[in-house]
Amino acid sequence: MSNEETTGGVVGRIAGKAKEVAGSALGNEELAREGRLQQAGVEQEREAREAAADAEQRQAEAELQAQQVETRHERERLETEQAEVERERQIERDRLQAEAAAVGDAAREVHAAEGQRAAGEAAAELQERQAERERAAQTAEALRLEQEARRAEVRADAADPEANR
Repeated sequence: MSNEETTGGVVGRIAGKAKEVAGSALGNEELAREGRLQQAGVEQEREAREAAADAEQRQAEAELQAQQVETRHERERLETEQAEVERERQIERDRLQAEAAAVGDAAREVHAAEGQRAAGEAAAELQERQAERERAAQTAEALRLEQEARRAEVRADAADPEANR
């Protein structure tokens, strides 16, 4: 508790009351009035401190809510990106399947040796693309985990806002 709070708080209230009582007892209306004014001032200071504390609390709540909204939007953006990556993977899988079918048909129409060579090249290409898809999946998972960590940090901040000050 600071000196201002002590002087303006309990001590100020007691001093104001003492002036009011002394002024009334002595018939000194000016001293009694000064005591009432001092008590009223102390009460106003208390109310102002409470109002400021309430305003700070509302501000903190508003900031937390804004962070939650931002986190939700970020999560939605990442989910949308992940869904797009999955759609692209499916398109690529479909395309690769179509290519593989075409390669298989062509292989049957040509000389046996040429068909085997073409099938080998197609299999290698499929393996490379699968490896690319796996790398893309790992990247998407890393993004998801990073977002999850951000959400956990926001929840931790929300649970104990004093720890970050």
